[in-house]
Amino acid sequence: MAKNKNSSRGPGQRQLRVGESIRRILSEVFARGEIHDPELAHVSITVGEVRMSSDLSVATVYVLPLGGQNAAEVAKALARNKGELRHIVTKELNIRFSPDLRFLPDLTFDQMEETNRLLSLDAVKRDLAKPDEPE
Repeated sequence: MAKNKNSSRGPGQRQLRVGESIRRILSEVFARGEIHDPELAHVSITVGEVRMSSDLSVATVYVLPLGGQNAAEVAKALARNKGELRHIVTKELNIRFSPDLRFLPDLTFDQMEETNRLLSLDAVKRDLAKPDEPE
């Protein structure tokens, strides 16, 4: 019986390698301020992660502006400039087919803060505490 390629396995080595290369390229582009959009001119952008589709046709880029303010607006502005960014990525990677770039706000820090908040609740601390003596 053939295995389903879309099983619960994580991303392959090629997906991870291409995603990390795109993350590095975009980080450098943002650091140098190479995007010609007045809305992005004075925004410092961090690329947290790039996730590639299994066929490498789509790159989902998770971005966060410095300070975390207006993340959704920055993602929309980057989406408007994705043609220019895609051209740069294709040129730098030297690949035959350039992936479609999709920009989303990076919510990792918000999720981490929420997890820390939940773990600091008294009820959760009580549930997680090890009893001194077994019952």
